[in-house]
Amino acid sequence: MEAPVKRPQREFYSIGEVCELFDVKPHVLRYWETQFPALSPPKNRAGNRVYRARDLELIALIRHLVHDERYTLEGARKRIEELRQEGAAAELASSALERSFIRSLRAELEDILELLAPVG
Repeated sequence: MEAPVKRPQREFYSIGEVCELFDVKPHVLRYWETQFPALSPPKNRAGNRVYRARDLELIALIRHLVHDERYTLEGARKRIEELRQEGAAAELASSALERSFIRSLRAELEDILELLAPVG
């Protein structure tokens, strides 16, 4: 039996950390904020966006729908609304976040393996 994957457990994340976790560029995240009203991270005193755990789940769901399931942004917005009405949005978002976290870990491990590989 597999051990449950531990997700990041911090209260706030910077835009750089979120971009790395989901493998998206900052301008993509900022654009998604204009397209998905529920995605509106507050800003800290310095004016930088700070993403919360619930923002991460929504971003994971958006990324899953757009990148993996090939929805348009409009289609993803409609699908998220359907999932909310069905009561399935939270579960799918949580699952998408876990997959993104695993994908991020895998990429980090591959980078480490590359560094450790003998040259020659």
